[in-house]
Amino acid sequence: MVTKEEKRFAKNFNINDLPDVPTGLPPHLQQTRVVSKSNPLTANASYVPSMGVDDDSVKLGNFYENFKVDVISLTERDMEFDMIGIDAAFANAFRRILIAELPTMAIEKVLIANNTSVIIDEVLAHRMGLIPIAADPRLFEYLSENDQPNEKNTIVFKLHVKCANNKTRQQVLTSDLKWLPNGSELLKESGGSTSKPKTYTSFSCSQDSLPEFANNPITPSDLQILIAKLAPGQEIELEAHAVKGIGKTHAKWSPVATAWYRMHPKVDLLGEVEDELAERLVKICPKVFDIEDMGKGKKRAIVAQPRKCTMSKECIRDDDLIELVDLGSVKNHFIFNIESTGSLPPDVLFTEAVKILEAKCETVLKEL
Repeated sequence: MVTKEEKRFAKNFNINDLPDVPTGLPPHLQQTRVVSKSNPLTANASYVPSMGVDDDSVKLGNFYENFKVDVISLTERDMEFDMIGIDAAFANAFRRILIAELPTMAIEKVLIANNTSVIIDEVLAHRMGLIPIAADPRLFEYLSENDQPNEKNTIVFKLHVKCANNKTRQQVLTSDLKWLPNGSELLKESGGSTSKPKTYTSFSCSQDSLPEFANNPITPSDLQILIAKLAPGQEIELEAHAVKGIGKTHAKWSPVATAWYRMHPKVDLLGEVEDELAERLVKICPKVFDIEDMGKGKKRAIVAQPRKCTMSKECIRDDDLIELVDLGSVKNHFIFNIESTGSLPPDVLFTEAVKILEAKCETVLKEL
């Protein structure tokens, strides 16, 4: 309960009456470089910046001028790119959205008709749920509690594998999962002799008749994932129903194997590192440093690839090099990596993450 004295103090309080209160941002938030201390034994946490922004970084005009994205490498599953001129809060927002808020399709319901393997039903169902599905989630709708599974919100797979008595142990792989474009084949209830038997889905049309799936059948992202091993005579027969969800609900819906970033390393030589000392430095860290031939038998070390520096600090543990090598990080330059599970390419995942962040900003502006 607030007293009368506290109310009177709050009403008359003025921050300008306190002469010791500093104005503006403190110096450690205005710097653009994070510097490592020279002593490797006392520099354990020197690479972690104080999370904050300088006075200019919050201005929209400066953001437009300074921010850019440089794609370093791009494959079907992996992407590495640089985000320059951005605060760590935004980089972390993209990371969290990629992990927890981008939707994918994952197996949610497993109907087991027969399982005589050594893997119990609950564990088998859990393993099925973690299989990444190569299906564009943007083509499907969310399945709510009141919805009936149909061709717009559910993908059905069938797994029926039996190891013959005269064979050795048999592996059950994700390649054995067969897509059922017409929906479930397991009977749910009869409904009488005059009505058609009902299954666990109600597809009005076959999914492979839709143009987006006509020439692009739905399969697991990886066909060589081991599900189980069957001994002679053992059998697994089940149906798996995949629905749309996000990683915030369960990790099986996360579209990335990992999404991470780090600040761009800054490596400087404070003096000439020559001859035997240069060879020693390159031997310690050959990925970052290289040797330049100066002629007349003279050699010197140069910083060839600073982005490959892992900040192991091995180069400054040498007593002869500790005063010649300066390690740091660029505070507003982030090296970002995305590893997709296969549902969507990594560049598409990042684009979708930008859209989600944009929608969040629009929601905040609307409420304000």
